Amino acid sequence: MNDRTAPHAQPASQSPDASPLALLLTPEGRALLDEVRDTDPTRELAVATRLRREHPAELVSAALGQARLRQRAVAKFGAQDAGRMFFTPNGVEQSTRASVAVYRARRLKELGVTSVADLCCGIGGDAIALARAGIRVLAVDRDPLTAAAARANADALGLAVLIEVREADVTEVDTAGYDAVFVDPARRGGRGRVFDPEAYSPPLSWAVGAARGAPRAAALKVAPGIPHEAVPGDAEAEWVSDGGDVKEAVLWFGTGRAAAGSGGAVAPAIRATLLPGPRTLLSRGLPDPAVRPPGRYLYEPDGAVIRAHLVAEVAQDLDGGLIDATIAYITADTHRPTPYATAYEITDRLPFSVKKLKALLRERQVGTLTVKKRGSAVEPEELRRKALPKPNGTASVTVFLTRVAGAPTMLLGHPVR
Repeated sequence: MNDRTAPHAQPASQSPDASPLALLLTPEGRALLDEVRDTDPTRELAVATRLRREHPAELVSAALGQARLRQRAVAKFGAQDAGRMFFTPNGVEQSTRASVAVYRARRLKELGVTSVADLCCGIGGDAIALARAGIRVLAVDRDPLTAAAARANADALGLAVLIEVREADVTEVDTAGYDAVFVDPARRGGRGRVFDPEAYSPPLSWAVGAARGAPRAAALKVAPGIPHEAVPGDAEAEWVSDGGDVKEAVLWFGTGRAAAGSGGAVAPAIRATLLPGPRTLLSRGLPDPAVRPPGRYLYEPDGAVIRAHLVAEVAQDLDGGLIDATIAYITADTHRPTPYATAYEITDRLPFSVKKLKALLRERQVGTLTVKKRGSAVEPEELRRKALPKPNGTASVTVFLTRVAGAPTMLLGHPVR
């Protein structure tokens, strides 16, 4: 649950000053945090002016800044935890969503893990989920402010007895006394996101070495866009989505699933997991689905399924095929409920034409137009503006901008309820 841009490379002498957090941990700081908890952003200046008459300006600024961070963190951690935790700006943005951390902790628990070295722990979100699962945690981060936030969070949530926070370079930490290792390398640099796994901090190769040395199991959090060829042969790769949004990919070691096969063919151990649930789809090593003309139903696979290259598994379960060899839309003649794809009933198939689409929408008195695209350069908002400039109706339509056997095509339909 990384909180920094380049934790491994950054000299400790250049780390942010932890004093604002220290101020908030005093009795006066905690009381002020409670007072500004629900401050409306539009009234923040007036509130700050009033509070500075009674409190040091530095403390007021720290409290109001933390209140803003807590409000942003509700989406990831829930109102109850977010209202008690301490955050940094990067920590809110880059930390793991609580539902994903809880799922990972549960999986480690099922593997028999009782203790974890959480390397690059950030503000401690994963450590919290692990501790709540009854797992003892060593949470390590090199950045002083980040480590201080992780320590404060363990204390604020009553988990300090299970979480030891250590400020250190993760590459120098002895993890021999722990069942498992979890590594969340920094995937951001001075120019933004880092896509080369060897440019992570620490590099993926180091993290893999640490994982292989773990006695029982290990999990390495990586970017969802990691190339499949970069997945080590002795690892299981898992892509996780929450509420339909892809959140992360994880390389697992020690799960007993280093390879999977179908009909004697060996394939990488791959899984896509959908939250809430969880619902997990495992690789069966299938070839690409056949291409067929669009049938009555169109299925849009979950993003984790697509990232994991498991569209073929879903297509087989649906007795379906692809509308185009390069497009991850599945078509079938009958409807079969599946958690791994959203089903739409297709009513019309048209060659791409804004004029024809506009006439059809007017004829059917469409007032709500949802535009999805895959394999099309047209921007959905631009098409919506041109095809439905003045909504005048109650009907709803979904239009897919895509390709069918290589030809630009519009498929119209509606979600299957």
